[in-house]
Amino acid sequence: AQLVESGGGLVQPGGSLRLSCTDSGFTLENYPIGWFRQAPGKEREAVSCISSYAGSTYYADSVKGRFTISRDRANNTVYLQMNRLKPEDTAVYYCALQGPPIRLGVCPKTGSAYGYWGKGTLVTVSS
Repeated sequence: AQLVESGGGLVQPGGSLRLSCTDSGFTLENYPIGWFRQAPGKEREAVSCISSYAGSTYYADSVKGRFTISRDRANNTVYLQMNRLKPEDTAVYYCALQGPPIRLGVCPKTGSAYGYWGKGTLVTVSS
């Protein structure tokens, strides 16, 4: 897999961004995909994930109600729509793919379960 994230940037508090995760080798729909973030000086944390075929999703409490993960099958892309952004959302955001074997309807919340990672995209929320 060669996961590539895009869509990061500088946004004011309360604004929105949509991150994209795409891959040239894997059909993303077939695998659980996770979004993680790492802020300066902090550990990486799980933000959201979606199971294969979008059977289920997960959101960290800190982003629930503000972020939405979704799949675009036609474009082999997974999106993370981020609304009402806060300064504490500032981080490098990574998408990750869990390779086989996978469990249908389940997406892992721990980074160690994912074998493939993108290089990340920086999101900065600041006025």
